[in-house]
Amino acid sequence: MSTTLTEQPRTGQSAKKPGLLHGLTWLVLRQHRTTTWLVVALVVLGAATIIYERGAMADMLAGRGWPDKDVSLESAPQSYEYIAEALGALPVVLGVFLGAPLIASDQEHGTAQLVTTQSVPRRRWLAAKLGWCLSLVLVSTLVLATLFFWWWEPYRDLLLSEWLSGSVFDNTGPMLTALSLFLTVSGIAIGMLLRRVLPAMLATFFFALVVQVAWGEFRDRLATPRVITWPLNADTPDLVNSSSVVEADRWIGTSDGQLFGWGTCAEPTEKATNACVKEHGIVNNVVEYFGYDQMPGMQWTGAAMLLGATAAVAVFILWWSTRRPL
Repeated sequence: MSTTLTEQPRTGQSAKKPGLLHGLTWLVLRQHRTTTWLVVALVVLGAATIIYERGAMADMLAGRGWPDKDVSLESAPQSYEYIAEALGALPVVLGVFLGAPLIASDQEHGTAQLVTTQSVPRRRWLAAKLGWCLSLVLVSTLVLATLFFWWWEPYRDLLLSEWLSGSVFDNTGPMLTALSLFLTVSGIAIGMLLRRVLPAMLATFFFALVVQVAWGEFRDRLATPRVITWPLNADTPDLVNSSSVVEADRWIGTSDGQLFGWGTCAEPTEKATNACVKEHGIVNNVVEYFGYDQMPGMQWTGAAMLLGATAAVAVFILWWSTRRPL
């Protein structure tokens, strides 16, 4: 009597579970590996510059005795101004150089047509490219915005930058990320529609400039300004002159709340001015202002609007790709 034993074949390796970077994700990362490393390098360089310049400024102020002594700077350090300007331009740069070519380049070189003939669904391919691109923008801008706020906030009284100005408001909190995501996804959509890299980059550049100008006009509408009133001939309250306050408008008014422009009674003589004040019944100074404590709420309101628009454009890209050939 004999017994036959059947042995399972040995391969020498245990089966490996696929990791995160496999399949389509790996393909997209490999295709854009140069861009990925370039963005990472720029973020590292920007972060190192912010950390270094903040330390240099802190040493300079400590040498002057700040904060125990009052220190006034005639102007913000040039390094601060340069970095603020660079961060302000970052959403445009990302939209033009990262967003616009993302799909347009594949369309122009025929890669899109090749991919869409394979087994991978077109929408899944686009979702992978959008996911890579927007994740890169999200992480890089969050890092830079956080570091810039870390530099600005402790020294905001010295840096002579109003918190509602674009160099601060749009470069800190969620705003830099939201603006960058919106302009990047808009660049992707423009590139997909134009199908050529250079026209897409030019169109995205001008679109981004229009958006930033419009956003600058809209920024002070993200919250309701507060109002402070004091007697016409009294001293101006300290609150009005505080660095935490951004003045929105100024009037003179009557006791019943009727408002007149600041220059309504700007007559050539004091007698004429007093007569004008008496005639109109003007008794108060009135100032509309935004307080620094309103900044986070205003930023998140603006960011929510931009992120909503970003999601809408991303959905449009995926919808369009299923109805039109790439």
